[in-house]
Amino acid sequence: MKIHAYLMFDGQCEAAFTFYAQCLGGSLEMMRYSESPDAGEIAEQFHSRIMHVSLRVGDQLLMASDSLEQSSYAGIKGCSISLHVDNVPEAERLFAALSERGAVQTELQQTFWATRFAMFTDRFGVSWMINCVVSEMS
Repeated sequence: MKIHAYLMFDGQCEAAFTFYAQCLGGSLEMMRYSESPDAGEIAEQFHSRIMHVSLRVGDQLLMASDSLEQSSYAGIKGCSISLHVDNVPEAERLFAALSERGAVQTELQQTFWATRFAMFTDRFGVSWMINCVVSEMS
């Protein structure tokens, strides 16, 4: 079994996942609502929104879509995407890239459990944690 995160956006899915692919690498696959066999049943205003996107990085998968109901979208709350990296330079690179124009709750720093740890919300409202544990604390 694998567990993968699935995010919901309100029209920013394409921009968010294009940004995540730039930061994290990997391969991106996107399908719009206009490409659905049921596109005729979906309001024209939502046709350019993302029905499903997946970002594959190695054997990891992050997925998402855009909401069709603007009034019901409440943002992404109550969870974080947690990245576990093997070295400090990669933790620093990811923190700088993903937190740009976001809101930092915890700067990338050494903690009692990690060589480096950070918490932030990116420009799209997604909460992230970066955790880097290496054998020799630096």
